[in-house]
Amino acid sequence: MSTAQHKIGSGFGARSTAEEVLAGIDLSGKLAIVTGGYSGLGLETTRALAGAGAHVVVPARRPSTAREALADIEGTETDELDLGDLDSVRAFAERFLASGRTVDIVIDSAGIMACPETRVGPGWEAQFATNHLGHFALVNRLWPAIAPGGARVVSVSSAGHHYSGIRWDDVHWRTGYDKWEAYGQAKTANVLFAVELDRRGRDFGVRAFALHPGGILTPLQRHLPRQEMVERGWIDEDGKPLNPEGFKTPEQGAATQVWAATSPMLDGMGGVYCEDCDIAEPAPADGGRTGVRDWATDPEQASRLWELSAELTGVNAFA
Repeated sequence: MSTAQHKIGSGFGARSTAEEVLAGIDLSGKLAIVTGGYSGLGLETTRALAGAGAHVVVPARRPSTAREALADIEGTETDELDLGDLDSVRAFAERFLASGRTVDIVIDSAGIMACPETRVGPGWEAQFATNHLGHFALVNRLWPAIAPGGARVVSVSSAGHHYSGIRWDDVHWRTGYDKWEAYGQAKTANVLFAVELDRRGRDFGVRAFALHPGGILTPLQRHLPRQEMVERGWIDEDGKPLNPEGFKTPEQGAATQVWAATSPMLDGMGGVYCEDCDIAEPAPADGGRTGVRDWATDPEQASRLWELSAELTGVNAFA
């Protein structure tokens, strides 16, 4: 049964922290995989889950950097994973499956944003390839460890999905590259992935969610020139936030993905987009960047993207 795209009154909000949403939740004996779990929101997610008792596996493109960042967090381990390289995705999944462990939580938190036009693999646009296709391949390859425990899979999207739906005639931006629209397409893909994974996985007890973590200044902005962030009104010329109240802290930014991954309120639910620690409402017709656009939750587009992604990556756990 599908879940309605409407708020459920979680009792939490935009300023709730990851630690607060985990209050009273014991994750002892649970295993979580958090991509990008050593930087920005991912690091706070790892810290919160491990603090609640989970064992957290953090696959990282820079394992040595990850080990250093996680040195003071007990219950974590690192491994190597480059989401822009499908051979690296396959190798990580094979190593994990060989350990014989099952997964209770997968949080696809790693990503890149608004980068200059970059090509990876067979010439794929980097944001679509890294943010979506890499995670698509990862979850499908890990399926033998995800299905037995009825895991929750959390796909970290963004309000950036409002910038663009899927550019079906040119998903790899062979022409007319725009870094923000390409980011928007990738973030829409993150939502559609959760919609279709939830549909396919629910009979196995696997549920999937997507979310917008909120506006947070983290290393995700590394590709943006300072002047562009000044022009957008995010920071002043000295790099200080112009509207600190308009941004979340990393602890607050991690809260929605942690809530989606663990909240008992979401038992039996899935396939929805969340924000501010609740299920989001559909986006208002008059625009704005709150809620979720219908192009990101359309089941037909979700199914179409799944088939395209399976064709591109050569991986489909449900084939």
